[in-house]
Amino acid sequence: METFSNLDVPQKKKHSSSSHPVLVVQDLSVHFGSLADPVRAVNGVSFKIFDGEIVALVGESGSGKSVSALALARLVPEPAGRIVGGSVCFQGLDVFGLGTSELRKLRGERIAYIFQEPATSLNPVFSVGWQIGEAIRLHRRGVKVKAEVEKLLADVGLPDPKRTAKAYPHELSGGMQQRAMIAMALACDPVLLVADEPTTALDVTVQKQILELLVELREKRGLSILLITHNLGIVAEVADCVYVMTDGEVVESGETKTVLRSPKHDYTRKLLRAVPRLRP
Repeated sequence: METFSNLDVPQKKKHSSSSHPVLVVQDLSVHFGSLADPVRAVNGVSFKIFDGEIVALVGESGSGKSVSALALARLVPEPAGRIVGGSVCFQGLDVFGLGTSELRKLRGERIAYIFQEPATSLNPVFSVGWQIGEAIRLHRRGVKVKAEVEKLLADVGLPDPKRTAKAYPHELSGGMQQRAMIAMALACDPVLLVADEPTTALDVTVQKQILELLVELREKRGLSILLITHNLGIVAEVADCVYVMTDGEVVESGETKTVLRSPKHDYTRKLLRAVPRLRP
C-alpha cells in the first residue's frame, strides 16, 4: 500500500521563517502544444517557500505539479512547452530574467532536483560515484571529488560508501538508488531541494526511511524543500504547508494541519476520501 493509513498530523518542530521567502512563485502559467489551442498545464499558480520549510504540492497525476517544479529553474522542455506568464523569484533573483551562465549556476548549485524513478534517472553505464562526482567537478572546482562523494553517500545513510561509489545503479536496491539520487542533489550544497515523488515505487518501509532522511537533512543543512506528491499520508508526515492542485491550478493552500483536518475545497475532500484506511 503506497499511502499511509493514518492521516493524523504529528506535531512538527517549529522553524523560524525569515521575513523574505527563499522562493516566490507568482501567477505561473505553462502551456504545451499549439499557440492556437494550447494545453494549459499550469494556469496562474502562486506559492511561497520560506527558509527551512517543507512545502508540498499535492494532486493527482496530470494536475501540473511536476511542470510547476520544472519551471522554477526553467527546465520545461522547449519548444513543446513554454512559460507564458508569471514570475519566479529565488533569493531576490528574477529566474526568468537570468542569462545562460547565471542559469547554469542556479541549477544544481542553488536549486537541486530529485526526480521520479531513480532506476531510470541514473545512467546505467556510469558508476554511482562518477555520476555524483560530475556535479562536483562542474560546480566545485578544487574539491577532492572522491572524498566528497564518499562523504555524501555516508550522509544519506548508505553503508560502505567506498564500495557504493564504485557500484553501478543496477547493483543497488530501489531505496539505495533513491539515496544515491539524494546525494547527487546535495553535491553542490543547494538552498532549495525539489523532491518530485521521491518515494514512488518504494515499499512503505523504505518510503518512511527516505522521508525521515529528508527531514534530517532539512535539520542539518537548513534546506528548504518543495515536495511533489499525490500521497496525502506523506504530506501529513513531513510537510509544514500544502498547496492542493488540480487542472493546473491551486485550489486550496495553508498549514498542513489546517488543510487536512478542515479542508474547504471539494477537491481536497475528495482526495482525503480516496486515502486507503485500515478499519477494525
